[in-house]
Amino acid sequence: MIRIGCIVLTSVFAFSCNNNQSEQTDHSVKNVVDSVKQEVVIKDSCAMYLQKAQAADKKLLTATTFNKVDAENALVAFDTYANFCFKDSLAPVYLLKGGQVAQSIARYSTAQDLFRRCIANYPKFESRAAALFLLAQLYDNATMLNDETKARVIYQQLMAEYPKTTFAEDAKTCLKNLGKTDEQLIEEFLKKNK
Repeated sequence: MIRIGCIVLTSVFAFSCNNNQSEQTDHSVKNVVDSVKQEVVIKDSCAMYLQKAQAADKKLLTATTFNKVDAENALVAFDTYANFCFKDSLAPVYLLKGGQVAQSIARYSTAQDLFRRCIANYPKFESRAAALFLLAQLYDNATMLNDETKARVIYQQLMAEYPKTTFAEDAKTCLKNLGKTDEQLIEEFLKKNK
């Protein structure tokens, strides 16, 4: 990056010293310099946001007790990083982590949004199947988003797109149990184990 900046600045200096260049060329050079400066600012900002997300993640992972303030702060750090640095390979990781944190603090619509963005914006993300499963679970759970129709669609999508994963196996089981009460599930379990 420094080498590119030096080359661009050297080029700008060479162009500015040449009195034969037109005003259009001067304008083009200024655009290139501005673009390089903007790219440096973005990279520096992404490094800062990543550092904040990593620190928040570490704090959550090393905590011995649940702290809602730390969870809220982590959620903000994860979402900010993923929003600002969406082209970075770690962006979907922090969307997934953010969704899990949001779910743990009962911010279900936020979790839904983060999981959806992870799924839609990063189709090649290695943990996309996990994001699909977690989103389906949000819909499946009566105390969360409670929408069996959407849960069914996502479970089926997961099974179709990732048939050889444990998430697909779990989705198949979840589909069998979709809509059943806890009492019905316990009764079925007891019948199988007699």
